[in-house]
Amino acid sequence: MKLCWTLKITKTTHPKEKPQDESKLGFGKQFSDHMFLMDYTAGEGWHDARIVPYGPWEMDPATTVFHYAQEIFEGMKAYRTADGKIQLFRPDCNANRFNDSADRLGMPPSRRRTSCRLSRHWSMWTATGCPTPTARPCDIRPFCIATDVGLGVHAAKHYRFAVICAPSGAYYAEGLDPVRIYVEDEYIRAAPGLTGFTKCGGNYAASIKAGELAEERGFSQVLWLDGVEKKYVEEVGSMNIMFKIDGEIYTAPCVGTVLPGVTRRSIIELLKGWGYKVHEERVAIADIMKAADEGKLEEVFGTGTAAVVSPVKELDWEGKVAHISGGHIGELTQKLYDTLTGIQWGKLPDTKGWIVPVE
Repeated sequence: MKLCWTLKITKTTHPKEKPQDESKLGFGKQFSDHMFLMDYTAGEGWHDARIVPYGPWEMDPATTVFHYAQEIFEGMKAYRTADGKIQLFRPDCNANRFNDSADRLGMPPSRRRTSCRLSRHWSMWTATGCPTPTARPCDIRPFCIATDVGLGVHAAKHYRFAVICAPSGAYYAEGLDPVRIYVEDEYIRAAPGLTGFTKCGGNYAASIKAGELAEERGFSQVLWLDGVEKKYVEEVGSMNIMFKIDGEIYTAPCVGTVLPGVTRRSIIELLKGWGYKVHEERVAIADIMKAADEGKLEEVFGTGTAAVVSPVKELDWEGKVAHISGGHIGELTQKLYDTLTGIQWGKLPDTKGWIVPVE
């Protein structure tokens, strides 16, 4: 199937100066020279696909996204390998999840695998922001917003789809050092029937207050419990989370309140291939803490596009503290990180068909 629209490319006449020290990029602070834009009109569909110089665009104060939050986004990365090639990691999964988010928010879907089909053009604008080989990845942020002008709660008739790129460093200041996690039991992130499984801005906005309170207490992130009983572990603010208990892996199921992470999915496939038993089921925080008391909680790690794998050294719940792996990264956590990043960077063979080259 071919794209039904033509792509107009306008190159910047003022390319940005490349950073001298890519180790100090930070996360999401700098952006590449170009961005992709495309508009939607009800009855006409998607139109005016274009790559243009990165920069602001003007919007009316009554644009509906400001008032009713019809907005979704995705997170993925481009990697420049040692031989100078650029490759993506499972973009089809991101495209499918993007459309699932669009459906829940009452927004029009984009073409599935559009990201892959556009890849031949990305070499022009993604490469301008993709750091030197094996240094840092380039974060790719597709997003879509409602652009109707006027007040009233209903699905918009106009939307803008955009993709921006940010050559970035580590998401957490700690890098791969184990982090401290605060278990939140007052606020909730999601509840059945709401938007917990989507990547919409409202989910993240609702998490900010609890995250700030946790940071004030010296924690890196919040572990959310279920929104009904506030009993079962679900996910961390920016990651899914997994627990290695007595040699087996436990993680919350994706049944509407947990984001179906692409990294989560990939980690589970790796674990099962290595012979681990993986339980995708509800696990009570009380049972997690009990396992820690009994010496059975061997490793805890978050999984997500931004951090890939993030080891956890401490869980704090109701004044009780679970210390994990002696404060060090666990053996399995390190193996998962090395394997997944090895595939992403082209250092290890891709035997699962996860890599899509940018041509």
